[in-house]
Amino acid sequence: MKASLDLLRSFLAVHRAGSITGAAEQLGVAQPTVTAQLRALEEAVGRPLFDRLPRGVTPTVAGDELARRVAEPLDRLAAVLTGAPDTAYARTVFLGGPAELLAERVLPALAGPVADGLELRAVAGMPEGLLDDLVAGRLDLAVTSVRPRRRGVVVEPLYDEEFVLVAAPSWAERLAGPVTPAALRDVPLVAWGEEAPILRRYWRTVFDTRLTRTPSLVVADLRAVRAAVAAGAGVSVLPAYLCRSELASGALRALLAPPVPPLNTLFLAARPGAAGRREVQAVRRTLLAAAPGW
Repeated sequence: MKASLDLLRSFLAVHRAGSITGAAEQLGVAQPTVTAQLRALEEAVGRPLFDRLPRGVTPTVAGDELARRVAEPLDRLAAVLTGAPDTAYARTVFLGGPAELLAERVLPALAGPVADGLELRAVAGMPEGLLDDLVAGRLDLAVTSVRPRRRGVVVEPLYDEEFVLVAAPSWAERLAGPVTPAALRDVPLVAWGEEAPILRRYWRTVFDTRLTRTPSLVVADLRAVRAAVAAGAGVSVLPAYLCRSELASGALRALLAPPVPPLNTLFLAARPGAAGRREVQAVRRTLLAAAPGW
């Protein structure tokens, strides 16, 4: 098979974007150009690489196999062509994630690369918005609490956050008996978000019941939840990484130690076309190495 790099680049862009239109936008070329290049590549390999759908395309078995073989070499070549050999981090990395995780773990972990010359722009956001920005090219990497299901986004598990039911000592001392939903009935609940998704998940997985109460305090920042609970506002559920020092100092107390605490996997997602860049790979490797210690 003889195929030019342009044909392979266009093929990989279509495979990652899930559509010829999306690939053309990423490549900065006209849609008919991508269509012609894809047709030429299919003629060269002697088989269809995509099945055409009413909206977008889906790869055939041959298309998936070709993408597996060419993705890494093409990404490495792109990194060489776009980066200056004498520059450790040739381009700015745009990174998104939950505000609390960025502040408490992600940005401290990246202090070393930044000190070495990495230019980093970090933005906080919700999972769907972050993924929209990733696919649109506004972000290179995103840490998300929801596994991305979008075609072409490169995804890998980053960290399993464990959840803990916590309260200030003043409330913990009042709950002398077994901590159950009934025992917590008269204790104010502090929640992240009006729908209280973290509290609801804890009630469902640990207590095997639905949370039917309305939280007394709602705030869209887990650090504010932590501060309010430590000040005695009531009870909440927090990621263990976010309250580890408060638990160690006694400012907060864990009310339960279930045999299998609720877990939530955080994912690291990379934008198609950016995953192979040297500076993006440096951020990725740094975060994957740091996450087990969070």
